[in-house]
Amino acid sequence: MIGDANATCCATLVDEWIRCGVRHAVVAPGSRSTPLAIALAERDELQVHVVHDERVAAFVALGLGLDGIPAVLTCTSGTATVNFHPAVVEAGLSNVPMIVATADRPPELRGVGAPQTIDQLELYGRSVRWFHDAPVPDEADPAGWRPLAQRVFSTADAGPVHLNLPFREPLLGTVGELPEPIGPPLPVPRGMAASGPATEYDRQRGVIVAGGRSGVDPDDVVALAERLGWPILADPCSGLRGAANAVDAFESMLRYREFADAHAPEVVVRVGRAPASKTLSQWIARSDAPVLQVGGPGVVDPDRNVAAFCSLDDLQALAGAGNTPWMARWRHAADRAEAAIAAALETELSEPSVARATVVASSSVDGELVVSSSMPIRDVEWFGGVTARVHANRGANGIDGVMSTAVGRALLGGPVFVLIGDIAFAHDSNALLALRHRRADVRVVVIDNAGGGIFNFLPQATALSTERFEQLFGTPHDTDLVALASAHGLDATTVDSLEQLRERLAVSGPTVTRVVSDRVENVALHDELHAAVAAALSTR
Repeated sequence: MIGDANATCCATLVDEWIRCGVRHAVVAPGSRSTPLAIALAERDELQVHVVHDERVAAFVALGLGLDGIPAVLTCTSGTATVNFHPAVVEAGLSNVPMIVATADRPPELRGVGAPQTIDQLELYGRSVRWFHDAPVPDEADPAGWRPLAQRVFSTADAGPVHLNLPFREPLLGTVGELPEPIGPPLPVPRGMAASGPATEYDRQRGVIVAGGRSGVDPDDVVALAERLGWPILADPCSGLRGAANAVDAFESMLRYREFADAHAPEVVVRVGRAPASKTLSQWIARSDAPVLQVGGPGVVDPDRNVAAFCSLDDLQALAGAGNTPWMARWRHAADRAEAAIAAALETELSEPSVARATVVASSSVDGELVVSSSMPIRDVEWFGGVTARVHANRGANGIDGVMSTAVGRALLGGPVFVLIGDIAFAHDSNALLALRHRRADVRVVVIDNAGGGIFNFLPQATALSTERFEQLFGTPHDTDLVALASAHGLDATTVDSLEQLRERLAVSGPTVTRVVSDRVENVALHDELHAAVAAALSTR
């Protein structure tokens, strides 16, 4: 019977995915996905998370997959599948494993005006590592179900995979005998081919720029930096803040032109993606130093200045700084810069001090910190300090899905802190649905500056009239964010001091803490912080 074929096929797929190591599934409710949803829910080995909003569900799956094991993500047919797309794009650009299993109408209902039917073939384009439109189960050879599940899982090791599953009615049925298990899947190799030994780039004055999602062991990066005597300009997404040779205040240091010119590199090793800092990328470009790129995700060459794509093994022949004072000079300057920033952010509540306090709170309890794009990630990168270790969706750099990604991380256990702006929080507010019923210790800090704070740092802020700027870029929304969170039954409040913020961050979640900021004053404060670092570096 058709229903029995649907049920047995899905039970087989799920059984094989469990054998491969899948432990989480995210289900966006709907009818056509009934066979797979039931197959997932019937297995005690899986934690099944039901999420009402498909966009939120997909980012939750993204958060679950950041540790390297894909979650199964499923929904019904139609526009529900389209709402997965932003998270699939982010997963594709960041090499995050994800099994996207969309339900679909059978071929005879496609293109004839059947309800809730769209063209789902190749829906996510090149964002997925593989797309497969499966045959309807009652026409398929059951012997192919386990190999299909294995191929989906092994290919998803390198990023999202889209499996389109058409089902005929009836959607309910009885699970029959499953095909026998087969051998384990072979992992799909990933990574970029190395170019070979990099001896032609052997220089004394080098720097290592460390970003996120590199696929490279941080300990190996530290070992290389110590052997070469080079500083690590460490993005907080790299996991290298606080490591030996790591420099975390590089943004303000490089804004001081005298220091930047005196410490121009002769070669740059970049591990993973580039940090958010435009100052850093412009400094590298101005130096005309060759960039040796190590690790992904994907091709990382936004400034078209990569001289070679390498592995860490290729760099072992480099001699580095030798007995020169290169690293000592960087360390001396970094210590001064960090002291200046710490002193300036010690007492007053501001966007940079909130970022720093959230970093400290998350690291003090060995928690995770998920940071939104735009100003929050920059404040953590520039002023977060030596303990800043975070995740940010920097593949596409979007503000969507930040809360949902954090929920996905929290569902794995342990406290997850979130630093997010007001627009990004409101944009992803559906992540708050049923959050208080989940076992998720999420502690959210919302910077509410009534709009798009990053735009006040851009030329539009001074080139346009205040009215036009606010209309198109400032975009105040007048949403009561505390009321919004409270409507979902969450513990939400506004704080007006660093002491109150620190007290809130110590409370187990889910909680939402709002901090009010003024966008214009925030720009001036950033200028003052960079000036304080410049003054510290100029002191002999």
